[in-house]
Amino acid sequence: MTKAPLNPFLKLVLEIGPLVVFFVANAKFDIFTGTAAFMVATVAALAASYALTRRVPVMPVVSAVVIVIFGSLTLILHDALFIKLKPTIIYVLFGGALIGGLIFNKPLLAIVFDQMFHLTEEGWRKLTLRWALFFFALAVLNEIVWRTQSTDFWVSFKLFGVIPLTFIFMALQMPLMKRYEASNTPQQDHF
Repeated sequence: MTKAPLNPFLKLVLEIGPLVVFFVANAKFDIFTGTAAFMVATVAALAASYALTRRVPVMPVVSAVVIVIFGSLTLILHDALFIKLKPTIIYVLFGGALIGGLIFNKPLLAIVFDQMFHLTEEGWRKLTLRWALFFFALAVLNEIVWRTQSTDFWVSFKLFGVIPLTFIFMALQMPLMKRYEASNTPQQDHF
């Protein structure tokens, strides 16, 4: 039996909650305690999401697998490098998957968000390309930040930099989404 979709606020808490736990545990203790707490919180959020929806969302599962693998390497080898590489790997995986979908003429965002948004094929292609490029930009940004800044700054940037950037990016996509609503006739778009 399929349950109703999650309340948007609860969904946001389940998605951002583990990152907040990571930030707090790192600030109070250290990167290794933060990593362990992040792993536990991520698995707990995924389990809660499944319990509430009876669905396993692909992106959070991929993120959780990478978090557990790289978090484990961080803890076992006592080297923060692995947890710092984790976002880069996730962003490249997501960006690559989106580009791969475009190459095979299957805009993956259309599959993931089809129930929420109704865009034309061209709209899905453009939105998918934009998200892919955004993920690649986040990968580069993560590499720059962790290689040039302190660990504490990097952890803070994940919460107070990446999340606001993502919300801003999402908001900037609204004109494209309005322009390419399935019920509208698409107008010229320069990207």
